[in-house]
Amino acid sequence: MQPQLQRHAGLAIAGLTIRTSNHEESDPHSARISKLWTRFFDERVYAATPHRVDDMRLYGVYSAYESDACGAFDLTTGVAVSGGAAAVKVEAGDYLVFSGQGEMPHMVLALWDSIWQYFEQHPDVRRSYRSDFEAYSGPDQVAIHIGVIMD
Repeated sequence: MQPQLQRHAGLAIAGLTIRTSNHEESDPHSARISKLWTRFFDERVYAATPHRVDDMRLYGVYSAYESDACGAFDLTTGVAVSGGAAAVKVEAGDYLVFSGQGEMPHMVLALWDSIWQYFEQHPDVRRSYRSDFEAYSGPDQVAIHIGVIMD
């Protein structure tokens, strides 16, 4: 799969946030991401978030990276908002976009596996580790945006 390079203006996302790491997510006893998404839907956070804009996509924003793929990071599940103190900022910049369609959550997990493989096979492409995000445009469609540094 060949990702598409896109330049994005910044945006703000508000919702629920956890701090985790890929290491913690690899152990079912310490994994938090699926529980966060379950809470997001159970509490209908998408319907109750103030300052929501017309963008109907749901987002998963990875931010506040401790270091790289091995360090801790924040994940915010949410919706696009016009602002607010609780909003996390998606950095403006260049992103490689990997798109997928299929049954959740299996498709998203498989897409992340292909993203890890892409970066292993392309060591010349450097991730920024400032913000990455998943944009869900339907119950079986996602575009995962990985921030990159273009020289």
